[in-house]
Amino acid sequence: MNRYEAKNIAETIKTTDLIQMFVNAQNNIKDWQQVSNINPIMTKGTAFNILTKCKITDDTHILAKINMIREFGEFLPNYEKKVKVKKELPTPVHQEPIFITIN
Repeated sequence: MNRYEAKNIAETIKTTDLIQMFVNAQNNIKDWQQVSNINPIMTKGTAFNILTKCKITDDTHILAKINMIREFGEFLPNYEKKVKVKKELPTPVHQEPIFITIN
C-alpha cells in the first residue's frame, strides 16, 4: 500500500480495526522474513514487533498509524486492494536494424 492511501485510511480508522488488522496479519502471514515495506533493512517480523509495541489506542500518533497501515494494511477488515487499470500501450514502431559493415 502506498503512503497516500495509508494516510487517508489512518485519518479515519478505528482502534478496533487496527487491532483486528494485526490479529489478521498474525494469523495469515506465512513468511515473516520478507522485506518490510516501511524500512527495507528489516523484515516483516521485526516491523510487526516494533509496531505492536506502540500501544494501539485512540491517542496513537498518526505517523505510527500510517506506518502500521502501510506495512499490514492488506489485512484490514473490509479492505479491498484497488487495482489500477493499466492503459493499453500502442504497438511500438519497429524496424529491423541495418548493421554497419566495416571494410
